Amino acid sequence: MNNQIAPHGGKLVNRLVTDKESQELKEKARNLPKITLEPQAVSDLEMMAIGGYSPLDGFMGSKDYRAVVEKKRLSNGLVWPIPIVLGVDNASASSLKEGKESSLVNSEGDLLGSIQVEELFHGDKDRETIDVYGTREHKHPGVERVYQRPDTLVAGEVTVLSHAFRDAFPEYQLSPQQTRHSFLARGWKRIVGFQTRNPIHRAHEYIQKCALEMVDGLLLHPIIGETKKDDIPADIRMECYKALLDKYFPKDRVMLVVNPMPMRYAGPREAILHALVRKNYGCTHFIVGRDHAGVGNYYGPFDAQKIFDEFNPQELGITPLFFDNSAWCHKCGNMVSLKTCPHSDKEHLSLSGTKVRQMLSEGEFPPPEFTRPEVAEILLYWYQHKNK
Repeated sequence: MNNQIAPHGGKLVNRLVTDKESQELKEKARNLPKITLEPQAVSDLEMMAIGGYSPLDGFMGSKDYRAVVEKKRLSNGLVWPIPIVLGVDNASASSLKEGKESSLVNSEGDLLGSIQVEELFHGDKDRETIDVYGTREHKHPGVERVYQRPDTLVAGEVTVLSHAFRDAFPEYQLSPQQTRHSFLARGWKRIVGFQTRNPIHRAHEYIQKCALEMVDGLLLHPIIGETKKDDIPADIRMECYKALLDKYFPKDRVMLVVNPMPMRYAGPREAILHALVRKNYGCTHFIVGRDHAGVGNYYGPFDAQKIFDEFNPQELGITPLFFDNSAWCHKCGNMVSLKTCPHSDKEHLSLSGTKVRQMLSEGEFPPPEFTRPEVAEILLYWYQHKNK
């Protein structure tokens, strides 16, 4: 009996076409107007194609866009916190017609698929940035992307070639449908998802293992879509994840699967999106830590947890697991959180990202209480050689 958690909206979307249909699309695309997608839109297209963004089957129209920005819901009332839209420049927009099809290509001109143009409209960037990101400051990377986006937005259902995207980490590429099959094969009924765009340090490891005490398995689900330029590259992070899982986690209780979605750094709203995406992948639980999906000082440390109170648990359909800040306590002699440790911050090993980067750039290993030596070794080598 399949008693898996239902996808968001009740049905797992699949916009990938068969090989035969792919050939037909390639031939038809020669005579279609082209829309060139920037990296974030390419990642969004892939997430729609494989069902990661279910129930979305295309880029949003004006009704959904406005409802999401203003109410954190689609126009039909279903929870959705961040608009997924496609901007087109003036030259491309002039060639598009509602009711007609257009091809979708990447920056290299490779055909990715097509869109059935349903609507051309303009968003409200000032309203969108304030409501979604909480700021209009351009130094916020998500806000900067919104203001760089062309003014005209094109909406419509997409059709995507089955081999349209890069073959990055093929061993770890699984669609939501495939992860669900894998969970069934393993006999997992309660699965916790962990979102990451950084190497996993001891604090992350601690909360993952706390969560593993409550469930059957952990989906370690790192984002490999577009991130900030100063984030550690996906290939280096993947080396760190594999080294950690190889030595410090039970192999039969963890799955490492890459997530092609991009980061928007939208803090609380993005925490909701991350939870819904993991629900589509088959997770029943989702870890929400301190400053989830945050950047700079734009969000309070636990805003991404508080936002879950705005929704009925049944309409989210996935159980969040909230964790406090974790660190090594010198007096306790182990990893702790502020919920479990009676000692002052002075007893906790606390290293900022800036401090860790400085140590690595100077050839110094972070202490083992902060990160596993196998992870530190990979990062140290990368920091010493990245400019070469």
